[in-house]
Amino acid sequence: MKKILLSLFVLLVGITVISGCKAKTYEIALVTDVGNIDDKSFNESAWNGVKQYAEDNDITYAYYRPTADTTTARLEAIESAVEKGAKILVCPGYLFKEAIYEAQTLYPEVSFLLLDAEPTKTINTVDTVLVEDNVYCVLYKEEQVGFLAGYAAVYEGFRQLGFLGGMAVPAVVRYGYGFVQGADAAAADLALADGAVEISYAYSGTFGPNDEIKTRMDGWYSAGTEVVFACGGGIYLSVIEAAGTTGKIIGVDRDQASESDQILTSAMKDITNSVLLALESFYDNEKAWDVDHAGVTDTLGAAEECVSLATGDSWRLENFTITQYEAMFEDLIAGTIEIDDSIDAEPVVSAKLVVTYEDDIEVPEE
Repeated sequence: MKKILLSLFVLLVGITVISGCKAKTYEIALVTDVGNIDDKSFNESAWNGVKQYAEDNDITYAYYRPTADTTTARLEAIESAVEKGAKILVCPGYLFKEAIYEAQTLYPEVSFLLLDAEPTKTINTVDTVLVEDNVYCVLYKEEQVGFLAGYAAVYEGFRQLGFLGGMAVPAVVRYGYGFVQGADAAAADLALADGAVEISYAYSGTFGPNDEIKTRMDGWYSAGTEVVFACGGGIYLSVIEAAGTTGKIIGVDRDQASESDQILTSAMKDITNSVLLALESFYDNEKAWDVDHAGVTDTLGAAEECVSLATGDSWRLENFTITQYEAMFEDLIAGTIEIDDSIDAEPVVSAKLVVTYEDDIEVPEE
C-alpha cells in the first residue's frame, strides 16, 4: 500500500511540474548574417544594440544562427525565432533580402528590422522590392565614410593602397567606390603628380577569413601595397595575418583597432545605435512600427551621425589630423563635399590616381 501511495505521489508531482513548466520565450531576436555575434563587425554591432536595449528594458532576447549560407537556412532560423516567441527580429545584412521578402508575409504578426537591404526577390529576371508594413529597413551612406578613409590614407602619405571587399553587395561596393573617390580627392588637394597614387581593388567573394585571402594579401603587401581597406565581416583577420608588423589596415563597420596595432582607423557604421533607435520607436508604439517606420526605408549617413571614422585612442594617423577629419565631416553634413553614390559603374577619377580592378564582378541590385 505504501508503495502504491508513493508511486501516486511521484506521478502527481511529475504532472504538476510538467503542467507548470513553460518553454522559455524570447521577445527580441537577432538572426546572424554569415559568421557569429562575436565577429567584431556587422553581426556583433547589431547584437550589441539588441542586448543593450533588451537588458535596459528587461525584455527577453536571443540570437539564432542559420545552419548554412542560404535563404532556406535563414528562413528556418527566422521560423525558430518566431516559434520561440519573437515579436521583432533584427536581421543584419544584404544576404537577408530574399528571406525577409518571404518572411514578411509568412509572419504578418511579427515585425522585422532589416539592416543594409530591402526585401527583394528576382521574379522573371527582374528584381522586385516589397516592403510590407511590418518591416523597417535601414541603409547607410557607406560612400561617405569610404571617402573619408581614402582621403585620410593618401593625406597621411600612403601612395600604394588596396581595397579588399567581401562580397560585391551594394553596401560593400559603396564603401569601395567612396574609398577610390576619397583617395583621388586627396591626391588633387596635395597637388600630386599624375599616377602618383595606385589602388589595387578586389573582392574576396566571402565575408569570412580564409587562406586564399591571406595568400592574395601576402602578394599585395609584397608588391608594395602599404595600406589595405579590409571591408567585409571577418576578412580583416586574414588581412591582419598578411600585414604582419609592417603593413597597415583600415577596418570597417565598427572600431576594430583593438584587433591589431596595424589598424590605422576604421570606417564605421553606427549599427548599434541604429538598432537602439529602431527598437525604441517600436516599443514606444506598443510593439509595432509607427507611420515613420512601417514599410519605410531610411538611408543614414553623416548628417544622422551614423557613419564616421574611429577617433580617440583608435586614431593612429599622424599627418591627417582629427581636426582635419572633423572639418571634413562637417563639410559632408553641409553637403559641400560631393560624392557619387552610384554603384552602376566604376567612379571616374583623375590622372593622379590609377586603379587596378582585379575582379570582373557584376554588382547585384540594391
